[in-house]
Amino acid sequence: MLIIEHLLKVLWKLWSIFQLYFFKTPRSKQPIPLSVNYHLTRACNYQCKFCFHTNITNDRLPLDEAKRGMHLLKQAGTKKINFSGGEPFLIENGRYVGELTRYAKEECQMATSIVSNGSLITEKWFETYSKYLDILAISCDSFDDECNRQAGRTNGRRNHSQISHVRRVRHLCEQYNIIFKVNSVIHALNYQENMVDAIEQLKPIRWKVFQCLLIDGENMGGANKRDARDLIITNEQFTDFCQRHQHLTCFVPESNLAMRNSYLILDQNMRFLDCTKGRKDPSPSILDVGIEAALDRSGFDENMFFERGGQYQWTRDTADVNDW
Repeated sequence: MLIIEHLLKVLWKLWSIFQLYFFKTPRSKQPIPLSVNYHLTRACNYQCKFCFHTNITNDRLPLDEAKRGMHLLKQAGTKKINFSGGEPFLIENGRYVGELTRYAKEECQMATSIVSNGSLITEKWFETYSKYLDILAISCDSFDDECNRQAGRTNGRRNHSQISHVRRVRHLCEQYNIIFKVNSVIHALNYQENMVDAIEQLKPIRWKVFQCLLIDGENMGGANKRDARDLIITNEQFTDFCQRHQHLTCFVPESNLAMRNSYLILDQNMRFLDCTKGRKDPSPSILDVGIEAALDRSGFDENMFFERGGQYQWTRDTADVNDW
């Protein structure tokens, strides 16, 4: 059985390389992968109904292979890497993402960022790895626990409070001088909520607000693991939410259009994911064909990346981030 699985993986790699070199679309200009989002696992302890990187597999690369991929990114010009999931802290109690953060900072001289739901982050992790981390973004879509539960942003326990985890991690970021961000998905259950007071109390450097997005093969119901169709809001509803919060200096809205093509996303096998057709079409792995060849299959819109403000202060340097 193991031999068959290994043979299938080899055949898939060969087919991917064949497609790349015989069917690729030529680029007039090769973008530099300045900022890359590495979804290092699909595993998660939450069940968010709108999630568009669902738990299809629990695969992850061996640590050495992941580091090799990061070295390739460095050589291609990557300045910032964002580790995401799934839930990054679910693997080895956070040691896996911690060691990758250490490698990115020490060996690759990259700015480092992690996106997490915050529920599994401990102070012990901060004690070990915070010196290698620039930015920690915590996902929280509502400041009403019941709303979060209805949307699936919960571990299923009756007394679980996503909001308490956000506040706890905010305190740790302040204590260890880490740039603190909040990410929120705006959907049918929360688009009428006024979050001004809660955000002003948390004082994130950036509050990324995403319009709930459908991705075929991920969250569109039917054979998909998730069904977010009932959570989709109109552009007008998203605009209404934005207008209530746009006066906040940390507010960074991203519509479906801005979000779909302006991120360089690597999956758990270090394949770029092209979302331009409303689904995630994987490139060959950068470990097999290199960065330049894989980028040709990424669907990345470099202009939209800059237009949405994708490049900003990525490192904490020597500044006290709590004074920003």
